[in-house]
Amino acid sequence: MTTPTTPATASTSDAPRITGSTRLALLMHGHLRQYTGKMGFGLLRYSPGTVTSVIDADEAGGSLREVAGIDSDAPIVADAEAAAAIGADVLVIAVATSGGVLPAGYRSEIVTALRSGMSLINGLHGRFAEDPEFAAALQPGAFIWDVRREPEGLVSGTGRARALSCRRILTVGTDMAIGKMTASLELDAESRRRGLRSRFVASGQIGMCISGDGVPLDAVRVDFASGAIESLCLRHGPDHDVLWVEGQGSALHPGSTAWIALLRGSMPTDLVLVHRAGQRHLDGLPDVAIPPLPEVIDLYERVAAATTAYPAAKVRAIALNCGHLTSEEAADAVRAVQAETGIATADVLRDGPGPLLDALLA
Repeated sequence: MTTPTTPATASTSDAPRITGSTRLALLMHGHLRQYTGKMGFGLLRYSPGTVTSVIDADEAGGSLREVAGIDSDAPIVADAEAAAAIGADVLVIAVATSGGVLPAGYRSEIVTALRSGMSLINGLHGRFAEDPEFAAALQPGAFIWDVRREPEGLVSGTGRARALSCRRILTVGTDMAIGKMTASLELDAESRRRGLRSRFVASGQIGMCISGDGVPLDAVRVDFASGAIESLCLRHGPDHDVLWVEGQGSALHPGSTAWIALLRGSMPTDLVLVHRAGQRHLDGLPDVAIPPLPEVIDLYERVAAATTAYPAAKVRAIALNCGHLTSEEAADAVRAVQAETGIATADVLRDGPGPLLDALLA
């Protein structure tokens, strides 16, 4: 199969990186018990740097295991001053709010952190590197990284990713914020453990902070969205056996469009459906019911066939989010979904990604 030429591409090579020596403080006031804290949860689980503290005044002194179900010894502190005293060198705005707006009360914490010498990673939509108050507080040698910036050099999609010889496995979901990134990261890690040349392809700000590369798809103009994902696949595909493309949004959600650009851009060979066990309607939208999973699978496979013209883009595994269930309930839920769909099902955090990877590689 001919390997396509890579077009002008969205590179994040000039962006700051979280490395093994980075000491992070996660700003999460009021979001530790909510799904909107997903950026912090992702960094706590997968960051290459060390999370030295989590900032949440309501939960200060508590345990992350008890408050958020995260297996971490990082202390929860009341403010940025306490985080600076512990030795953090980068403050991360570690929440994903509706519309990407800065929560009330966060501005003063950011100024305190910057004046102490910390750098800032901003996963929200605001351009904080251009904010006069933040720029004035920034100390020499520190940086402000606005992750959600449209990269330069984007082109419209062309469909050329279909000519890549590597597997391109896209996670798709029944809702937003249900674990598509987690499933992709876990499957990527398991693939590499098995000796495959595997790469996680980030399409959002959290995945970009973890992997150091990618495209913040929700900051890209719609005309270039599929091309942005295509360029990532064309850049990484020739050197890898499998690309795990991080999904965004849901075909069922009235506010979601990124999922279609991901299908068009990556031209997936396979799909992994991500679903929260027992969820019957979209979160926050009780009037939008989630159809039976076989109907959702049929929907994604039909759209994939239309958008990719790839004959085998099927849902071959289901990553079931059971974080809200007991171990026994989770095991029952996994068995029920597998019986309902006939497709390999597992909770990648409880069961490990192995069963899903076995099904995908079979």
